[in-house]
Amino acid sequence: MSSSASDIGLVAFQGVKGAFSEDAVARFFGEVDTLPCPDFESVFRAVNEGRAGRAVVPVENSIEGSVTAVNDLLLENDLVIVGEVMVKVVHCLIGHASADIGRIGRVYSHPQALGQCRRFLAKHPEWERVPSFDTAGSVRIVRDGGRDDEAAIASRRAAEVYGMKVLLEGVQDSDDNCTRFFVLQRTPHLLERGDKTSLVFATRSGPGALYEAMRCFASRGINMTKVESRPRRGRAWEYAFFVDIDGHAEDPAVAGALAELVRKAVFVKVLGTYDRARPLE
Repeated sequence: MSSSASDIGLVAFQGVKGAFSEDAVARFFGEVDTLPCPDFESVFRAVNEGRAGRAVVPVENSIEGSVTAVNDLLLENDLVIVGEVMVKVVHCLIGHASADIGRIGRVYSHPQALGQCRRFLAKHPEWERVPSFDTAGSVRIVRDGGRDDEAAIASRRAAEVYGMKVLLEGVQDSDDNCTRFFVLQRTPHLLERGDKTSLVFATRSGPGALYEAMRCFASRGINMTKVESRPRRGRAWEYAFFVDIDGHAEDPAVAGALAELVRKAVFVKVLGTYDRARPLE
């Protein structure tokens, strides 16, 4: 990232120190000052109110799918996607220095992390699974509780941040587990560069309406890399479609497709144009 830390300001993320979202911040920006937030609404609010210059939020996990709360907030807010970053997720079972796996009775973690470790947890049906607001926050809960029969599932870095012991590493179901994050900024303009565009739209009701919307891109040879529907809040049985496509929003073919889509859809919102994430090493 070419911007200096002073240009960026604080980078907001959901969770506490040691969270995977903070790993994503470091992977995209390097070492910058961060602003931990308790929930996704607080992350968006921090940037909207100018307390943070950027935000980094998870949008999709390769195992558990989309983070739907973030999609809803992208639709409801005017923050622009200015970057994308991938983070490999390696979950660890973490406890106190005196802890032993044979004595564990309760495990804390974020619901998505618990879902990403189903097979491992299934081998220990005697363990109570306690959903928490954050993976790293779960480590802090176990640390502050002081009980060696409790453990958390989080990253190795979270164990280091809170001075805890990694009891077992790599407890996730898949070695290909990774999470995609968006980098958000409050700006009235799309980036001038970028090879990927994200947007959301809603169609009019009627036969073939979605097909006609998709044809705007297909007829111009534009590759759609993701399509997902979400219920529209306050509009029962109406849906918004979140789409990722190859190309910049101002490329002639993409601009033509968007112009045609505007004529056919109820609404269209371009969420951002940005450089696709670097591949994981």
